Amino acid sequence: MRKAGPDVVMITGASAGVGRATAVEFAKRGCSIGLFARGKERLRSALTDVETLGGKGMVLEGDVSNFEDLKSALNDLEREFGPVDIFVNNAMTTIFSEFLDIDPKDFRRVTEVTYLGVVYGTRVALESMRKRDKGVIVQVGSVLAYRAIPLQSAYCGAKHAVKGFAESIRCELLYHKSGIHMTMVQLPGLNTPQFDWCKNNLARKSQPVPPIFQPEVAASAIVWAAYHRRRELIVGGNSAFIIRANHLFPRLGDLYLAKTGFSSQMRREREKHDRPFNLYRPVDGPFGVHGSFDRQAKGMSFQLRLAMFPFFVW
Repeated sequence: MRKAGPDVVMITGASAGVGRATAVEFAKRGCSIGLFARGKERLRSALTDVETLGGKGMVLEGDVSNFEDLKSALNDLEREFGPVDIFVNNAMTTIFSEFLDIDPKDFRRVTEVTYLGVVYGTRVALESMRKRDKGVIVQVGSVLAYRAIPLQSAYCGAKHAVKGFAESIRCELLYHKSGIHMTMVQLPGLNTPQFDWCKNNLARKSQPVPPIFQPEVAASAIVWAAYHRRRELIVGGNSAFIIRANHLFPRLGDLYLAKTGFSSQMRREREKHDRPFNLYRPVDGPFGVHGSFDRQAKGMSFQLRLAMFPFFVW
């Protein structure tokens, strides 16, 4: 267990959703936070949240799919606040669509952001941390890294890849007896803006698969994982159940999701296919931490509280 803050933290995808909620949680601990994302105006708004709560912040505008953007941003952060202690790979994007309806360029873009963004972020973090042989890298994952669902083949493939990548690097760190710790936090469906600004080829608007949790639940798990040497942290009782059940009955999972996986990700409202989407550029608007599902979203997870006890397997 690491002593809690004040630390130097860099968070990708920090302008909205889980990344912004995580920045707020670190700010409460007085941390100095590098806020990395596209869209300077939304980053400035996130910076205001951080400074209001007593943290220090720095706007770092860039694209996680560009290695040089990340490297330059981390260098700027360290010149301002000192060596990075915690690096949170959170940035993601997705597209709701059946696989054959996805333009190959769009599939590639989801992969570059959601998978290669983690690879590049991990690389720049390790290059800095190995000089001191200390630090923590938090990979923000998903239950979909274990059990893929229909209509999100690009995102599910990327999250599976992140899990495999993290396990490989973790073994290398152990081989070298490194003081750097890598953890992965597997998240459930969350009430974030992604469902209002992601690309959607479906006839109806998209939604997270219930049960839905507020981003603050995810943020509390990410911050806790950054200060406790846990290999992995699963968030949500349903997530834990799905992961365990998939190990035992994968074929049953296929059949169940073939029957329910389409309708569970769609709202009743028709999608407007001429609306802006954030696959290649930020979407303007007052997007913050929460999305459109405040009424359905849960503000706490009893399973997560149990998981924070030592030796708790779920």
